[in-house]
Parts: sequence; C-alpha cells; structure tokens
Amino acid sequence: MRGLSKFGVATVLLFAGAAVRALSAPQAGHQGHQGGGPVPREILERPVALRTGIGALTEKVSTSLQEAQAFYDQGLAYVHSYVWIEAIRSFHQALRLDPNLAMAFLGLTDAYIGMHDPATARAAFQRALELAPKLNKREQMWLEIRGRELDYLESNGDSDKYVAYRQAISSALKLNPNDPWLWIQRGLADEGSPLTHGQVGGADTIAFYRTALALAPDNFAAHHYYAHTLENLGRSKEALDETAIYLRMAPAIPHAHHMHGHELMRLGRTEEAIAEFLKTKALEQEYYRTENIPSRYDWHHAHNLQLLAMSYQSLGQMKAAEAAFREAFAVPAYTDFLEFNRKAWPEFLLARGRHEEALKASQELTKSEWPLPRLAGHALAGQALLALDRGDDAQDELNLAERETEQVPVKLVATSPFPNTLRAEFLLRDKKTPEGEALLQDVVKMILARPGPDAWSAARFELEALAKTARQYDDWNLSESIARAMIQHDQTYAGGYFALGLAAEHAGHAAQAREQFAAAEKFWSKADKDLPELRRIQEAVSARR
Repeated sequence: MRGLSKFGVATVLLFAGAAVRALSAPQAGHQGHQGGGPVPREILERPVALRTGIGALTEKVSTSLQEAQAFYDQGLAYVHSYVWIEAIRSFHQALRLDPNLAMAFLGLTDAYIGMHDPATARAAFQRALELAPKLNKREQMWLEIRGRELDYLESNGDSDKYVAYRQAISSALKLNPNDPWLWIQRGLADEGSPLTHGQVGGADTIAFYRTALALAPDNFAAHHYYAHTLENLGRSKEALDETAIYLRMAPAIPHAHHMHGHELMRLGRTEEAIAEFLKTKALEQEYYRTENIPSRYDWHHAHNLQLLAMSYQSLGQMKAAEAAFREAFAVPAYTDFLEFNRKAWPEFLLARGRHEEALKASQELTKSEWPLPRLAGHALAGQALLALDRGDDAQDELNLAERETEQVPVKLVATSPFPNTLRAEFLLRDKKTPEGEALLQDVVKMILARPGPDAWSAARFELEALAKTARQYDDWNLSESIARAMIQHDQTYAGGYFALGLAAEHAGHAAQAREQFAAAEKFWSKADKDLPELRRIQEAVSARR
C-alpha cells in the first residue's frame, strides 16, 4: 500500500493474521460462550432498544417490518463504529422481528469478524446462505462478497482467496457504480485483512472513501474510515476535520470522541485530547452501568485508557497517567494484540525507575497464551532485571525472549522493538558500543516508521527510554541523537528537550543546556509539581547561579 510505511502495515496485518490463527481454534477459559468468543452468549443475545446519537445509517433490506429495518440499521451503525456487542444485539433484535431477514445474518457475520470470532461469523453466514432464495439481486451480491471475505479470513492469507474477495466487490461495482456501500467495502478490502476494518487505510484507499462521500455525504462510516486513512498518512489537520464530522454525526459513540482525541493529541492540543478521552470513558462507564455489561468485554475500554494515560504522561502528569495505565492493565485481553498492548504498564514503570514493580508486571505478560505478549514480557523483564543488577537473570530472560521469536512471524519480529532493545542494552553494558549503537539506531528507525495515532504516541516514550539507556552506559552521542529524533517526532513533548538538555550539559554547553531545559519546563508547565525531571532542571539552574 502506498503512503504507509512497510513497517507499520506489516505490523498491523501480521497482528491481525496472528489473531485469526489464535481465534480460529477453541479458546481455553471461554467454554459456553458464543462460538468460543470472549463475550457470553447471554449478553450478545439480550434484547435491545432503539438508540439515538449513534449516527444515522440506512441500507434498505428485504423486510416488510419497519421495526426490523430500524434494528438492522442500528446494527449497521454500531458495526461501523466498532461497537461489536451492540451491533450483534441489534441484528439479533431484527431477527426476532423477522427471522427470514438474511441481511441481519450477514450483519452478524461482519460483527463477529470485528470481534475476531471467525467461527461464529461462519455460522451466521451459513444461516444467511440458507435464506439465499429469499434475497433480491443486491442482497445476493452482498452474500457473495461476505462469503468471499470470510473465505479469505479463514485461509490464513491465501492470496488467491484475497483476489477472489476483491473481485467480488469489483464485479458488484460494475453493476452498481453509484452504491456508496460498495465503495466503502472496496476501501476496507484494500487494507489486506478483514480484521483491520478501516484502521490501516493508506494512499490507495483515499479515492474509495472520497467516492463514497461524493455519493453519500452524510454517511458517517465513510467519514470515519477516511479519517483513519488521513491520520495514517500523517495528514492530521484534515483528519481532525473528518473526526469532527464523525463526532457531530454520532455524539453518543465513545469511539467518535476517542478518534477526535487522536487528532487533537497529534496536533499538540493534549488537554483537549484528554477531555475527549475522558468523555469516551464516561460514555463507556454509563453504558456498562445501564446495560449491566462488564467493561472487560469491551475491547475499546483498555485501548482508550492507554491513550488517556499516554496523554497525561506527555504532560508530566504521572499520577494521573499511573492510574489510567494501572486500570488498563487490569482489563483481561482476548487477542494477542490486545494482550501485547498491556506492555504499556511495565514500560511506564521502567520509565519511572520502579524496577521491581515493572518486573512483576512483565512477568504477568510472560504467562500469556500467545507468543507475542510473552516476547514483550520477557524482554521487559530482562530490562528490569538489568536495572536491578541481576545480569544472569536478565540473560535468562533474553534467551526466553529469543526463543519466543521463533513462534512469531519473522516480519513481525522485525517491526517490534523486542527483543532488540534488551540485546542492545547487553551490548552497551559489555562495552560493545558500535554493535549496541547500530542496533539501537535500527530500533529508532523502526519506531519512527510506524503509522497511526497509537504508535505515534507510544514512540515518544519508547525513544525516551532508549535515550535513557544510552546515557546509563555513557553513550552521550547516541542519547543526543535520539533526543533530536524525539523533538523532530513531537515538537511539543518536553521529554525530548530534557534529554537534549542533559546531553548539552554533559558536553559542557551551558547555554544550550539552559535553552533546552527552559523548553522542557515550558512544555511541563502543567506537570506534577514533584516531577523528578523538573527538580533535576531546577537543580541544574541553581548550580549555575
């Protein structure tokens, strides 16, 4: 895909593929759940009411019952905002009213794909297939498309099945060139994985979403996916405009607020971003309370908390960041990617010098059922052990991390900082400076290459940790280089200026150190009053008086 880094695209698609492989088999601990998935059937099949504020989408389907059509449309709206549980409940409600509504079964297929439950998606599709004689020509076209998509999803990346999936959409477009839903599906298909569902679009998907919007300007799904495409391309101001439209159209949707927060954060409007992430959290908590649904079943909950935590962290508000990271870490994960993201908590603890706590949190990741989180856990545990001067134990963790890489696709290992950050630290510790520097420089390039708001936010702190590692082993040139990369990546993050100030101070460049420390103080103006970095700056200023 043009416009997206090969590192970022490979990462997203390989995570998605790993999730399919993991979820295609029965999962331990989920017996009695729908199709082996993470959410109990009792929740997914509960009756649901019609809602407002979720965005108005409609797609005329074959039913004579107006209420069944309304619940189908509600399911459609929820699918295109990634609210999988409510989408499934809405499609089931439509089927209670009209058991022959085949399109509702196709809606369930799409929603279960979104929930990473291909087995139940297949079961729903089979029900739609049984009703095929009742479908009109347009609906039969969607039966073909969804079937080809599911075939590809289950094939573990078979290129022939991917071609067949895209060909089904192209054939439909030849007959129905003015159908915006087909153009949206064409954009989704261009991402290469049904699991990414609009999140990794690049330059090639822009035309598809723009065409959909030209045909249906009020289709919030197209605005939503177009915003993701723009943010992946680094076009944050345009993406902010699109997320504002999405939010206006669907103000009751947590993800709409969350996405707007993405762009505000990227544009340096961090306090406004925090307000959106907090609004997201409030909407989610009200939903959990009123619907009696535990937050652990909502994939979006921990994701939003992590972005909220990183926003606080960027302002130097470490107490608030800690609370959000801790809350996110406590949420159980049901895919390898969600479990992998839990690494944010031990990373934060390492950054704050709380090595024993970081070790304990990392060890929890090492017990995961998936190799990807285990890889991160062992690497982070090794870093904590090195900080605790337990070199032999750290070496054991590196060996275990390297063993885990054998279970993870090679390309995915190449786009992850693990275990190279730990390897590099050993090299620097053992005075193999050129090798250690080269490895860390490769990690820096990889970190900066990843697209998307989550990767962009995390990159600041990943780079900060690398600069700190370089300083610990007296490699000040490398630390300065990484600090400059941090500032280039985000000119509003105080940590970059602080790291550059430390390098200038070490080199004896007092004026430059004062300049960088002053910039860091400016961007940490809303930080915790007892932030150690601020105390360090004040000590440096006092020493020069």
